[in-house]
Amino acid sequence: MSTRIHVVSDVHGNAADLAAAGAGADALVCLGDLVLFLDYHDHSRGIFPELFGVENADLIVSLRTARRFEDARDLARRLWAGLDTGGRSRDELIEEAVRRQYAELFAAFPVPTYATYGNVDIPTLWPEYARPGVTVLDGERAEIGGLVFGFVGGGLRTPQRTPYEISDEEYAAKVEALGEVDVLCSHIPPDVPELTYDTVARRFERGSAALLDAIHRVRPRYALFGHVHQPLVSRMRIGATECVNVGHFASSGRPWALEW
Repeated sequence: MSTRIHVVSDVHGNAADLAAAGAGADALVCLGDLVLFLDYHDHSRGIFPELFGVENADLIVSLRTARRFEDARDLARRLWAGLDTGGRSRDELIEEAVRRQYAELFAAFPVPTYATYGNVDIPTLWPEYARPGVTVLDGERAEIGGLVFGFVGGGLRTPQRTPYEISDEEYAAKVEALGEVDVLCSHIPPDVPELTYDTVARRFERGSAALLDAIHRVRPRYALFGHVHQPLVSRMRIGATECVNVGHFASSGRPWALEW
């Protein structure tokens, strides 16, 4: 009997397509980034334009695209300083918006789902929304259809300072904790230039040297990841391992399928 799983990453608020992503599969695997702070293709979508309007979203995207990260942070500080928060803190406003998204997105997950965090997710909130049949893993393993899947969530530290970025050492410890796996699942890619370069943003995203080392040592059948929305190369083989960017689900609405 064969097993089929569907894999998604970078959901970024696409609850409508997420609800159908498990159709025809024995399980869904989600590699994180559920939250939508700002849609770089449609600047009217996300938490940022909800708070500050589309014109400011246009401006901050232009600054970030130009790699003017300090200018983008200065703009964000000015916008927050001028916002009528109704007595609530910045963190409280963001958490309220994230909670609204998580309530919708976790309700859309099929059962069973195996999920790990992306760099824009807030891990402390996930236990409140992960109902039975939705298993959250980070530095942990699960057996699906006779294969061992290892999950590593989050991202590495960058100038963007997204919510769930950790040190290289902490990330490497989670990779090491997995041991032998058949399928290595992470949000960010291994540190390979072809897999980390985003052709639209025109920059290298951060990939993990620890993941690349594990691919060489452990030789899993597959290494699955997302994070890079428009990769220079979406699929390549490293030794015995097929490395696959499963795609930008927020824009495609289509899961990547693995069957064995």
